[in-house]
Amino acid sequence: MKRRSFVRSTFAAALSVPAFTPQSLFRPIGQDPVDIDAITGDGREITLKGKAIKELADRLRGPVLLAHDEGYDQARMILNPSFDKHPALIAQPTGTADVRLAVDFAREHSLLTAVKCGGHSFSGKSTCDKGIMIDLSRFRNVRIDPNGRKAWVTGGSLLGPLDHEAMAYGLVTPMGTVSHTGVGGLVTGGGFGRVARRFGLAIDNLTAVNVVTADGEFRYADANENSDLYWGVRGGSGNFGIVTSFEFQLHPMERQVLGGTIGYPIARAKEFLDIYADYAPQARDDLTLDFGMVIPPGGAPGFVGAQVCFSGPPSEADRALAPIRSMGTPMIDDVQPMDYVALQRSGDVDDFRARAAYLKSGFIGSMTSDLTTAMAESMEGHLDRLTIVAIQQSGGKIGRVADDATAFSHRDATGNLLAIVDWPYGEDGSEHVAYERRYWAGVEPFIQGYYVNDAPEELTAEGIGKNYRVNYERLVQIKNKYDPTNLFRLNTNIAPTV
Repeated sequence: MKRRSFVRSTFAAALSVPAFTPQSLFRPIGQDPVDIDAITGDGREITLKGKAIKELADRLRGPVLLAHDEGYDQARMILNPSFDKHPALIAQPTGTADVRLAVDFAREHSLLTAVKCGGHSFSGKSTCDKGIMIDLSRFRNVRIDPNGRKAWVTGGSLLGPLDHEAMAYGLVTPMGTVSHTGVGGLVTGGGFGRVARRFGLAIDNLTAVNVVTADGEFRYADANENSDLYWGVRGGSGNFGIVTSFEFQLHPMERQVLGGTIGYPIARAKEFLDIYADYAPQARDDLTLDFGMVIPPGGAPGFVGAQVCFSGPPSEADRALAPIRSMGTPMIDDVQPMDYVALQRSGDVDDFRARAAYLKSGFIGSMTSDLTTAMAESMEGHLDRLTIVAIQQSGGKIGRVADDATAFSHRDATGNLLAIVDWPYGEDGSEHVAYERRYWAGVEPFIQGYYVNDAPEELTAEGIGKNYRVNYERLVQIKNKYDPTNLFRLNTNIAPTV
């Protein structure tokens, strides 16, 4: 997901497909690479033979990158540069056949396996040290059927092209808030977005998938065929395999929406929070109000407010936004008609690796006065660094789906509370992390689980089980069936029991 981009964009270029030439696709045939050190999923040190690596490179259409190869350093990085890891090798599939070969190689050598799509994993799960990274950045394509209102998206695709292609026909499906987020990571975790309250989570609009499971087999899954796998990938994260194709239901929507921010001085945070807590749960489905408190670096005045996306009739917008404007003249009010695709791109980060960050997040239920007090009183500027607290709003159609209808079980949440601090990459981040943890201690009593796309770095089996709630035992059985050796463990991991 990534979540850093969302919270930073709440109050503030899409990635281009890498050059795709024959020279970039094939490793030269010649002397075998040298043997290299690697690590298995359970932490054992092993040696990968150069001959085996060359055989993989010869069979893949896409490149296999080793540490000395051009492109390796770019490929290994993810959005949060705090995770500066070095895979033993990076496979860059160009299609399903390549994905199967890469998975087979990883399984046969029991390699620690990371899967990277958009690189937005905030806790660094899409990269690893001394394992294999399966980088899907060369496996991107979107196809739209405007008559059938369907979209087919390949496994490495980003949100921006899907929004762009679908909206060309006046169609949409809920897809995150930052256009360079990877579809694979976003959707398998649930998939919030600016129109999710109107149309449901991304997984609620996912009608079928193709998955390469840990045994290297290619499986189609929908409500009728491999229905257990279809259920599991809708919120079970990357636990069961690599999704190589997604099929989405599209919905008609006007291209022009109202978007922007309404904000007040941060001294009025408690007042605004109480208004938001009362109004947000009952707001109409076509209105999304993502809350935020921001203290910028450099002494600029902080503010509290909401980022707006209103996709309903323009004549009804003023009435819908009246409660948020009820505190008098805002410090910021730039809400205006705008193109939906432009709004989706408005939070994109151009310099992906300039800033490091630390984030804590969790779902909240009802926004009580005790919670709003804790949120407001604990907020303070920190060491001249950008400090943000945000709520990605839930409810609406998201909450009218049964907890066990998909693997995503937090349908009762009011929203996803996020707290973040960031700093220039290369600076010691320990004080910033300590500050964020102190803030989080004040609000943690109100947290009811976490979004798996924001999973903390330190996870326990017990905590994961509690977080998946009523769906955990079913997820374990699906894991036992499709990934009994736990090849895909760099996620909110469901440990197999076989």
